Amino acid sequence: MFKLDARLEADTFFVHDLPLCRVLLMNDSQFPWLILVPRVDGVTEIIELTDAQQQQYLSESAQVSRLLQSKFSPDKLNIAALGNVVSQLHIHHVARYKSDIAWPKPIWGAQAVVAYPEDKGAELVDELKQALS
Repeated sequence: MFKLDARLEADTFFVHDLPLCRVLLMNDSQFPWLILVPRVDGVTEIIELTDAQQQQYLSESAQVSRLLQSKFSPDKLNIAALGNVVSQLHIHHVARYKSDIAWPKPIWGAQAVVAYPEDKGAELVDELKQALS
């Protein structure tokens, strides 16, 4: 039975469930930032997924990456699975700009999170959900 880590649930908005992964929007308006969470219990590393699940993840990651590129036109996409704080496997897909607050450094810990205004977050979730459906 899949259960999303409480910290991920608290820090994100639910966007959509793809065949393998739950798609979440990080509640930080400074970066267009989606997170893919494979709906597989007890997995902390990509290599713990079956070969078929790994292939499905790659397909879904490419789909989300293309969406970020087409919607936000970033200078660079950062894709990372860190898991140092939240061990549940989750893979960050972040659209980065040379003009963003953290460029060229990593986004983690460099600055405080700036949450989306409620209406803007809901609007973006709707747009992303439509694009992924």
